[in-house]
Amino acid sequence: MVDPDREALLRSAIEDLYFAYRTFTALPDRLLADLGLGRTHHRILHFVRRDPGLSVGDLLAVLEVSKQAVHRPIKDLEERGYLAVTADDTDRRIRRLTLTPAGTGLEDQLTSLQMDLLATAFDGLDDGAVAHWQQVMRRLAAGG
Repeated sequence: MVDPDREALLRSAIEDLYFAYRTFTALPDRLLADLGLGRTHHRILHFVRRDPGLSVGDLLAVLEVSKQAVHRPIKDLEERGYLAVTADDTDRRIRRLTLTPAGTGLEDQLTSLQMDLLATAFDGLDDGAVAHWQQVMRRLAAGG
C-alpha cells in the first residue's frame, strides 16, 4: 500500500519516467523506422555489441523474452547484413551472435543518439547525483 503522503510524488515520478523514456527512444526509433526495424532489433544490436558471441539462449535470458519474440528480428538483422549467426564450436545446436561491421555502425549510430541525451542530462550534476540515478534505475530493473 502506498503512503498517501507520497502518492503525488510517485505519480510525478511515473510521469517523469514515461516522458524521459519517450524522449530517450524517439530518435533511435525514427532511425530504425526508416530502415524498417524496431526496438527489438535495437535491443538485439545493443546486447550483442556488449557481448560478442552471445548465444541466442543467453540473449533470451537477458531480454526476458521467448524464442519466438526474437526469431524474426534476428533473421531480419542477419538478412540485412547487420548480424552474423554461427554455430558454436563445441555444440552445433547453440547459435552464436556477432555484429558485422554494418551492424556495429548501426549500433554506434543508435547508441550515440542516446549517449548524447544522457550526457546532456548529466551535465552539471555531481558524481553522487549520477550514482543515485543509476541506483534508482538498477532498483527499478530488479523489480523494486
